[in-house]
Amino acid sequence: MLTRREFNKLLLSVVFIPSLVGCTSLKKKDFEEGILRLNLGFEPDTIDWAKATDSYSFDVIANIMVGLTKYNNELKSIPSLAKSWDISPDGKIYTFHLDKEAKWSDGKEVLAHDFVYGWLRLLNPQTAGPYAYLMYPIKNAEAYNQGKIKDPSLVGVKALDNYTLEVELDSPIAFFINLTSWAVFFPQRKDIIEKHGNDWTEPKNIVSCGPFILEKWQHEYKISLAKNPFYKNPEPKLKEIKYFIVPEQSSGFSLFTNNELDSVDSRSVPISEIETIRKMKETKFYPLLRATYIGFNVHKPPFDNPFVRAAFSHAIDRNIFPKILRRGEVPSSTWIPPGLSDFYSPEIGCSFNPDIAKELLEKAGFKNGSGFPSVTLLFPTREDAKLIAEACQELWHKALGIKINIENQEWKVYLNTLQKSPPHLFRMSWGADYPDPDTFMALFTAFSGNNHGRWKNKVYDRLVNVAAKTLDLNKRQSLYQKAQRLLLEKDVAIAPLFFNTQTILNKPWVKDFEFNPMDLVFYESVSVS
Repeated sequence: MLTRREFNKLLLSVVFIPSLVGCTSLKKKDFEEGILRLNLGFEPDTIDWAKATDSYSFDVIANIMVGLTKYNNELKSIPSLAKSWDISPDGKIYTFHLDKEAKWSDGKEVLAHDFVYGWLRLLNPQTAGPYAYLMYPIKNAEAYNQGKIKDPSLVGVKALDNYTLEVELDSPIAFFINLTSWAVFFPQRKDIIEKHGNDWTEPKNIVSCGPFILEKWQHEYKISLAKNPFYKNPEPKLKEIKYFIVPEQSSGFSLFTNNELDSVDSRSVPISEIETIRKMKETKFYPLLRATYIGFNVHKPPFDNPFVRAAFSHAIDRNIFPKILRRGEVPSSTWIPPGLSDFYSPEIGCSFNPDIAKELLEKAGFKNGSGFPSVTLLFPTREDAKLIAEACQELWHKALGIKINIENQEWKVYLNTLQKSPPHLFRMSWGADYPDPDTFMALFTAFSGNNHGRWKNKVYDRLVNVAAKTLDLNKRQSLYQKAQRLLLEKDVAIAPLFFNTQTILNKPWVKDFEFNPMDLVFYESVSVS
């Protein structure tokens, strides 16, 4: 019996040779009116927004759900399910006034109680939500999430009535409104989750309150979203979104060139075709608030030694990545991207220096790489990720005399490995969840569920925590600079490689497509005609 992956490849081979389909006098239309066809790339790990952690999952979630606020394409948080809000003079209490016309996809009203349930579910230690730490600014949220208090009613989120939500913070933070636009702050329906348990996200069970609803999920093949008839903010122009799941970038690009996809991004841009793609009139490159890095498992020898980690970071010539990827990447040894210009510090980090790298490796007891154990760099199955892994493998061999192994895994398997048993080395990237440096710095705190290298530093945690609550720009800049030096130079928990770009190709019939640096594409305003 054919597997789903084998079936997809067979289907593609037929699609790409239209002459074999048969003789017909009818010309196939290049697009389907009102239907947007995309390549998601990989199967989402989950579309439970209390448990999701990867961009493939959030791409779907962001188009079936909305929160109290939502981002516009200037990355400003504007009213959504909340029509307005009040902030107390001390900046600690937010009172949100919900839109009384807002409805779930089954016609029921969106209530303040849905937010209370959803937020407390994320914070519940049994949920093991990797993003629970984003709610720590809320009073008692951290203590509840870490099991220090058992009573969820002590957490600072309350429904004053059906349409009024009160949120109390421990301290004022500059970016709290931005957080309410992010997926983990979306409401959830208690009745649906309690009725269906782990199956509540299946198409026949799920309810949502965004512009689209989950209509069909054919695993490892296609996800279909249909227009939500109850969503009017604004009413979607599309009737349907079809996300195909085609991991191979070359296959995704072939589908686009054969008018089987209407819009593609870097997930469907094979590096082997990049020079051709650069010349295509549909092609546009955009800078992102996203960075790619090498992570170290700081508990696995020899990477429990900071000298080894620093040697590996200093041995990387980051200028190689724009040359092999050719998409306008910005090489960097620092972490906060230039798009957050007030906090960008390009001088911070372990810059390329093979001599220093060799000295550090010798200090760690591995002169000229002698006696260095066998280690593996893990990366997700994708052409560009493989090129990055191969480049690092060659750079480390050249500068340090060390031959490392490289290994790839399918996306969901890869994520599971990072969560349960991180390897010595792994290639990862991180995109902004909200337009503030905290989204990059909080990632490596001890309580972050996305800190896969499991590095912990109490001084770093304190600096990041204080910076989040500091409203003075100069003081915040100084705090983040100190924290970055700990992360990248003293402890060397990661080795940044470059800041990413996004490659977008749209067919001419795709209208009103807008891009933003967080790479969040909101399809409620897009049309196909």
